[in-house]
This record gives sequence, structure tokens and C-alpha cells, in this order.
Amino acid sequence: MKILTLLAFCLYSLPAFPVDVAPRISDREIIESLAELKAGQRSLQEKMDQRFTATQEQMDLRFNTMQEQMELRFNTMQEQMDLRFAAMQEQIDQRFAAVDQRFVSIDQRFEFLQQLMLVMIAAIFGLIGFIVWDRYTTLRPMDQRLRRIEEDLENDLELKAPDGSRIIRLIHALRELAKEDKKLEAVLRSFSLL
Repeated sequence: MKILTLLAFCLYSLPAFPVDVAPRISDREIIESLAELKAGQRSLQEKMDQRFTATQEQMDLRFNTMQEQMELRFNTMQEQMDLRFAAMQEQIDQRFAAVDQRFVSIDQRFEFLQQLMLVMIAAIFGLIGFIVWDRYTTLRPMDQRLRRIEEDLENDLELKAPDGSRIIRLIHALRELAKEDKKLEAVLRSFSLL
């Protein structure tokens, strides 16, 4: 704060320089100078208008040429783009046609595989039928022979008799005889029938 007051005193104590007094200008001189200024301003305004119109015309020409060049470039670009799009469309159409042909060939292959599968299934069923028929025709004579043998055994041995089969009854009879005959008993023991 002391520094500020000291600075303020220093500034007030500086000596003042004298001011030059301007010579008095008359009204006429002022009017003449104003007229000169207006004339200069008009000439400046006219020059600026001329330059502005000239530059505006030049700018219009430049803009027109730029616009024509841009339109020309745009038209050529548009034609090139149209050509490119047409070429791309042709390529896409060719690819789709190739894919369609592949699908057609795949469909034909699939149909061929289906028909082949049906033929294979029919062949398998035919083979199974042949096996069953062959088995039946092969086993039927053997089955008939086994039945005849079974019937003969049943008739000969009387397996379903209430007292037992003929062999069992024969063994019982021989055991009874072996009680009285020692020689028969020895033979039956040797064959483990007693």
C-alpha cells in the first residue's frame, strides 16, 4: 500500500510538457478539405465499384468454368460409375447363374442319390426276403426229419408214459433181476446202472 502511494506521488510530480497550439483553420479551408475528401472518397468508391464488378465478373467466369468442369467431371464420373455398376451387375448375374447351375446339379445329384438309396433299400429287403425263404426251404426238410425222429423216439421209448420211459422201466427190471443173479449184478455195476 505504501508503494502505491509513493508511486502516485511520483506520477503527479512529473513535469508537464507544453502543448503546441494548432493554427486556426477557417471554415472555408474545412469545406474545401471536406470537398476534397468527398471527391477522393467518390473516386475510391468508383474504383472499388469497378474493381468489384470486374472481380465479380471474373469470379462469375471462374465459378462458371469451375461449375462446367465439375459438371463435366461429374458426368464422366457418373458414366464411369454407370459402366462399373453395369459390369458389377453382369458379374453378379453371372455368379447367380453359376450358383443356380450348381444348385441344379446338386439337385440332380441329390435325386440320383435318392434313387440309388431306394434301389439299395429294395435290394436289402430283397436279400432279407431271399434269406428268409432260403432258410425256410433249407430248414423245412430238416425240421420234418427231426419231427419224425422225435415221433419215432416217443413211440419207441414211450417217454410220456406214467411209469417212465421204456429204458427206465427196463433198468428197473434188470435191477430186480440183479438181486437174484450175481452175474447180471456185476455187469450192471460195471456200467454204473446200480
